[in-house]
Amino acid sequence: MRRPLTVLCIASYRKGDRFLVAAKKTGAKVLLLTSESLRESDWPRESIDEMYFMPDNDKRWDMPNVIKGVSWLARTVKIDRVVALDDFDVEKAAAIREHLRLAGMGDSTARYFRDKLAMRTKAREAGLAVPDFVPILNHDDIRDFLKRTAGPYVLKPRSLAAAIGIRKIAGGEELWPALDELGDEQSFYLLERFVAGDVYHVDSIVADNRVRFAVASRYGTPPLETAQEGRVFTTMTVRRRSPDERALLSLNLKLLKSLGLRHGVSHTEFIKGRNGTFYFLETSARVGGAHIVDLVEAATGLNLWSEWARLECRRESDRYLVTAPRKHYAGLLISLARQEAPDLAAYDAPEVVWRLVKTHHAGLILAAPKLERVEKLVAEYRDRFYTDFFATAPARTTVSD
Repeated sequence: MRRPLTVLCIASYRKGDRFLVAAKKTGAKVLLLTSESLRESDWPRESIDEMYFMPDNDKRWDMPNVIKGVSWLARTVKIDRVVALDDFDVEKAAAIREHLRLAGMGDSTARYFRDKLAMRTKAREAGLAVPDFVPILNHDDIRDFLKRTAGPYVLKPRSLAAAIGIRKIAGGEELWPALDELGDEQSFYLLERFVAGDVYHVDSIVADNRVRFAVASRYGTPPLETAQEGRVFTTMTVRRRSPDERALLSLNLKLLKSLGLRHGVSHTEFIKGRNGTFYFLETSARVGGAHIVDLVEAATGLNLWSEWARLECRRESDRYLVTAPRKHYAGLLISLARQEAPDLAAYDAPEVVWRLVKTHHAGLILAAPKLERVEKLVAEYRDRFYTDFFATAPARTTVSD
């Protein structure tokens, strides 16, 4: 009889319940390494065999101590898989795999999914269109970039997630003071030409170097605008077999192959410029945030957390098969709310399949076989959200905001 696989999950933030539950259901032994500040959180403890905690001052773990702690654990526990449940844990998991010589994404590949400079360089080498960019390294190179590339620009941290720390820059006269403010942190940023257009995301499952599942969606308002200017967040499944869907799925396939993702999940973003060209923006080796997992499940019937757990907890000799997904359409709306516990009872269309339960937030998901019905309801409910709930908060500038 074969012993159960042991999966060490890394979560410096509170997320991944569906992964933990699904991993346990496969028969795996599930270990969780998380932040000390999350010790009392309502983790699905019935699905976790052992929990371990790291001090998390400023949300940063001391990696040498993480390596030592996991290595000490490995003296008595044979660890088979290491899984990062959050974007900020991808590099931690890669470092542990490298040290223990475990299968899975190592340090070099992890950089392509965490470092915006590395992923852009690799995507451009693979032939994808990428907005013109320059690393904040050599100042002469930056001056040349400003001369040949018209503004506005976007100053981006290389390793933060979502829109955290991103700053729109009008021109050189605004850039240089911003770089002075960054000081010795400059090299951890890049400057990119701002491209106006609609932003899309493709959410994927990859097994044995092949994209086994992918679904394309379009944000209602670009995430940067939503984060920095305050908007109701929306996203919706792209019409299937449309030119946009075909282009996005093809680009996503080409990108993930070039970056070397052998197995796992990915959330990748593209922008369709006013000239009709799709430009690569960024990718990740994780599920999408902001309840995009629930959007995908409403449209297809597949939960990416659970599928990821199935994928990670299989034996090397086992095939991974995806159940034929449902081909519905879904739309997601989320807003900060003035009310502590917003009442969504009046949003009673039969297509509402999910409601967000979170303090000072309003959110729901609609799903239907026809895209036109979802589009109509998302437009109607978005306008009502602004009247009934909408509130704003300052944009996040750091991880700990």
